Amino acid sequence: MKLLVSACLLGVACKYSGGHNACPALLDALRRGGHTIVPVCPEVYGGLPTPRPPAERTGDRVMTQAGADVTEPYRRGAEIALDLARLTGCEAAILKANSPSCGPDGIYDGSFCHRRVPGQGVTAQLLEQNGIPVYSEETFDAIL
Repeated sequence: MKLLVSACLLGVACKYSGGHNACPALLDALRRGGHTIVPVCPEVYGGLPTPRPPAERTGDRVMTQAGADVTEPYRRGAEIALDLARLTGCEAAILKANSPSCGPDGIYDGSFCHRRVPGQGVTAQLLEQNGIPVYSEETFDAIL
């Protein structure tokens, strides 16, 4: 299976803090399954630097803790991720949980207090609207 996968989950240091979110269980499952992986970081593809200020989604906007509106880079990165998934024939995506870009099953509420609410990140939402199912490092076993 060809999968779009958050680069941070693969160990790439593209997380907002400059680190990564490597997920050993996911990496093992991907290796065992012989899947084709297409790494993606929509935030970087949208033009944001690493490291970058933390951001959270509130409604249709993505805001940094300091109040800067970063919605457009998030949208641009989501469009690029969708184009990449289409061009490479990805059948599904495994993206970072809770991310304002990638979170498929809940995101932080915009208060920067680590409170999760129902909703999706900008990229997860766009992928699913276009028929690409999205999982996270918490739910990937449903697809692998």
